[in-house]
Amino acid sequence: MRKPSLRARAWISDICYALLVLVTGCFFAISCALLLSQAIRTSPVRSWTNDWDAVIIAATYLLVCIISIALCVKRRIAVRRRMQRIAKTHYSIVRKEVPQPVHEYISQEFARSCLVAYESQPCNTVHSGWGRPGTRLSGIRFRRALLDTIAEIDARARLIIPSHPNLKPHARMLHHFRFLLPLLPKDEDGLSELHYYDSAIQLARTVDREPTEEEYQRGMDAVASILQMLWECRSEMLQESRMQTNSVIS
Repeated sequence: MRKPSLRARAWISDICYALLVLVTGCFFAISCALLLSQAIRTSPVRSWTNDWDAVIIAATYLLVCIISIALCVKRRIAVRRRMQRIAKTHYSIVRKEVPQPVHEYISQEFARSCLVAYESQPCNTVHSGWGRPGTRLSGIRFRRALLDTIAEIDARARLIIPSHPNLKPHARMLHHFRFLLPLLPKDEDGLSELHYYDSAIQLARTVDREPTEEEYQRGMDAVASILQMLWECRSEMLQESRMQTNSVIS
């Protein structure tokens, strides 16, 4: 939904404020008239003459009205004066806008601030479960990054196996992606990349400590290998489908 512009919101604010003042003024006038009429009806002479209650009521309402207007005007003047004290932002863009000593001082302070900001950046700081600053893993939380790969692999696997079972919250990756095992090569220990990926996910799910950088890197290598295999299978399926389509057409 499109939000109203600043001008439209300003108009709406002014209209609402005017309506509020109008409604308040109407109730103020109505209450004053009712109290005056009540004072006249209850007076012995039932007239304005020598009716001090009506005079007191009228004077009270008049005083309240004057004080309210004075407070509004005072507030408006105070806000206007305070806004006038705020200096307009100005940036020197050429050297001739300021004297030479001032320009040199500003340049030196700017360079000093940049140096302080650069030297203040953390370096050689390692937080458990996070990538080191200054490396390609900077700002990456290993546990969350590993768990986020489950949905990506599951979506890619469904392109090849549409009848792939639904993902359960705590299912082992080795069991959930068991249909991919025949497609993955095994190493000399008889383990595939899915076995290493399952170990990394189980570690991220159940172990109290945070995954180390080596464990994260090994898990992401397994993810890359699995996604590469799925992409190759998808390409072969599309190529075979095109060949069958061309043979049928010919």
